[in-house]
Amino acid sequence: MNFDSPQNKIIDLVNLKKYFPIRAGVFLQIKGWVKALENVSLSIQKDTVIGVVGESGCGKTTLAKLIVKIHEPTEGKILFFKDEKEYDVTRKLGDVSSAFRRDIQMIYQNPFDSLDPRMSIYEVIAEPLRAHRIFENRKEEQEYVKELMQKVGLNPDMLSRYPHEFSGGQRQRIAIARAIALKPRLIVCDEPTSALDVSVQNQIINLLASLRSEYHMSYLFISHNLDVVRYLSDRIYIMYLGNVVEEGNSDEVFSRPLHPYTISLMQAIPDWNPKARKFHKLTLEGEPPSPINPPSGCPFHPRCPYAQDVCKKEKPQLTGVEHKVACHFPQG
Repeated sequence: MNFDSPQNKIIDLVNLKKYFPIRAGVFLQIKGWVKALENVSLSIQKDTVIGVVGESGCGKTTLAKLIVKIHEPTEGKILFFKDEKEYDVTRKLGDVSSAFRRDIQMIYQNPFDSLDPRMSIYEVIAEPLRAHRIFENRKEEQEYVKELMQKVGLNPDMLSRYPHEFSGGQRQRIAIARAIALKPRLIVCDEPTSALDVSVQNQIINLLASLRSEYHMSYLFISHNLDVVRYLSDRIYIMYLGNVVEEGNSDEVFSRPLHPYTISLMQAIPDWNPKARKFHKLTLEGEPPSPINPPSGCPFHPRCPYAQDVCKKEKPQLTGVEHKVACHFPQG
């Protein structure tokens, strides 16, 4: 299968930047910028899962919100593919607005905040169906909403209840039912399990995996949990301070990480077998620099044990073919 052909592509991000202004003073003048995202390029194809990993504040959620058009990019392009045609949706959706909104959905991190407490669960799930006028017959709509509840493992008899009557895991299932209602081609998952108990996390992950298999959807999956990312993802992007520092096939990145930051993340994965636990040769110290005043050169050099003078002066570019790394001295 040729994944580079327009018929297999869903969305392309080309050199995206996102800066947020810092305003202060009586007239709220711009005093500086939060550089949340720096030159990120990413392609999402049909029936694939892209995993995005990094510390808090590295730009993962900003990336997600750019894709679903909650934020507009400062620079770069967002290209949307529909019916083998390419549309530039960087600034405006235009004539492709309805198709874009239908094809790209999002599951938010906190199920306690993502559901309107004034709406019944039926209204929550039916809202996108009504917005896109999927059903003219109310009975067909009701049957479909009940079917969605069953798909996510909930009893349809609970449709008249309100979000506060459900547990966190149940709320996230409801959010998933809403996200898949329009049968989108891409769902952006912004840490959908981080606010849930471990046992519930496993249930949600397995649900997402089964829905992907059934509907042939693609996911952009953002998570701190590296084991989950490896289980779900076909390709992984490692982010640090708004930059992609490594990307590649999931198994390749986990078995042969090249960037020192990626290596430190892999070594931080808990291993509950003491005999199998490896000696951690790379330990990070300090905190990530502020995105308001990022360091010159490589953004990772203040914390990197392998940094040399060139790292402080020149920012490394993402290079490679299938497995790419932005590092002057890759370790693989």
